[in-house]
Amino acid sequence: MSNSDKDENYNAVKQIAQVHGGAKFGVADLDGYRFNFHEFRGYKYGISVAVRLSDGILKTLKQHATALYAYHYRQINFVLDQLATHISLFVQNRGYAALPIPASQFIDWSKMLAHLSHRDVAVRAGLGWIGRNNLLVTPEFGSRVRLVTVLTDMPLRTDTEIEFGCGNCYACVNACPANAIQKKPEDFNAEKCISYIRETKKANALAQFICGVCQKVCYPPSSREIRG
Repeated sequence: MSNSDKDENYNAVKQIAQVHGGAKFGVADLDGYRFNFHEFRGYKYGISVAVRLSDGILKTLKQHATALYAYHYRQINFVLDQLATHISLFVQNRGYAALPIPASQFIDWSKMLAHLSHRDVAVRAGLGWIGRNNLLVTPEFGSRVRLVTVLTDMPLRTDTEIEFGCGNCYACVNACPANAIQKKPEDFNAEKCISYIRETKKANALAQFICGVCQKVCYPPSSREIRG
């Protein structure tokens, strides 16, 4: 298939993503990507879409997630899954295979293992980089986004990874109530993060294992002066 055909497919899928709430869109070349499950290995492309979280709701967070944020989290997951379904139906109706991956579903809780890492696919798709908080950080919205992935064999133009862009910002390091975030991204302590989330979930009767504090303070580089 020609590059112009790949561009046409890319733009068509991107338009669907935007119509259904996508704030960022990219396509990853999955050649060499290590899937958790064998049945996913026949897909060459990963369509990655980010939906923005509510700035207003994030501002209500203190040292842990709240019932308001937990409800918002569930609703954003619903938006993401619906968005992935719309993309998958479009791709399938064009005669190609499509596999929408749930926005939030663990297969192995003991290992915190999901179908795949939406974050890693998003990095490959050029949406952002892995920040000190171990989340995807985007140039436009910081880490105030959630992600979904659709795997496909539809020929698509692919995007390129972008460089680490947190610079000298250590807001998430200073804000993390679990002291899990360090100055170097590779020093992130997942055990401390997960332990704190489990404790606050039980203490606050939350429906999800979530926190959100590091997302609250993570603004994009271009608008860090509006922190509040």
